[in-house]
Amino acid sequence: MKSRSRPNARHPQAWLRLVGGGLLAATGAIHLDLYLTGYRSIPTIGWLFLLQVITAFALAAGVLATGSRLAAAAGAGFALATLGGYLLSVWASLFGFREIRTTAGIAAGVIEAASFAALAGLAAASAPSARRDGGGKAALGGRFLARLQPGVPGAGPAVAVVSIGALVLLGLAVAQSGSPAPAPASSTLKAARIGGVTVLTNAGGFTLYWFAPDRPAKSTCYGTCAGYWPPVTGTPVVGPGIPGKMATIRRSDGTTQVTYNGHPLYTYVGDTAPGQAFGDNVNLNGGLWHEMIVSG
Repeated sequence: MKSRSRPNARHPQAWLRLVGGGLLAATGAIHLDLYLTGYRSIPTIGWLFLLQVITAFALAAGVLATGSRLAAAAGAGFALATLGGYLLSVWASLFGFREIRTTAGIAAGVIEAASFAALAGLAAASAPSARRDGGGKAALGGRFLARLQPGVPGAGPAVAVVSIGALVLLGLAVAQSGSPAPAPASSTLKAARIGGVTVLTNAGGFTLYWFAPDRPAKSTCYGTCAGYWPPVTGTPVVGPGIPGKMATIRRSDGTTQVTYNGHPLYTYVGDTAPGQAFGDNVNLNGGLWHEMIVSG
């Protein structure tokens, strides 16, 4: 009877190992896609995404290959930390970059919460070897893990509480995030010296940008793109000392977007204070972005 009970006892752990490792690899794949499609161009955030991808795949491989409780614990902590970084970038900003609500971000957040639940459950579960060797002297980690082999008391409810709390925080972040408020009906444009060049800014001193794929009479930035790069809308009011031609175009949603020398204008959510130009030369949302240098 004992030999028949062992596979059943190990069955939940096998599923936690498979699900947790698979979900960890899935979040790594999502971040790899985001990295390749533009995030690699964002200062600091780019190499952090690459580090996240490498670590996620390495931990997933470790969990799937060994089933080690230490690997599972590391994976659980990593998944929770990654989700925490996403929430921070949505609520405030992370290294000058502010995230908005996207399908990829929401999917990654849900997967990270689920990955934490599975891997934390695996790390806290009782080890089958404890029943075979009566103390786990050969268990990975020595005396420390030997003490934990019967399982961590109360770990199940604690993991559930943390997982549900993470999902609640993710839901709140998603509900509160999104595109910035629409620009006022009149947009005052000014010139400012930023990074050694004179660039066009809005009334608040935030750098304005142009998008390489745009055409003079048409913007190609909509949906998620417009969330990262809010269009400058309304009637342009030009400040003194700004040469060049101001005009407007009609966007597909009916709003009027300001153009400068034939380029539709945008701000960037990654700029959190006047005088910043984090969006310059960033390859994101399908093309390159450039600060609008004042000609003349």
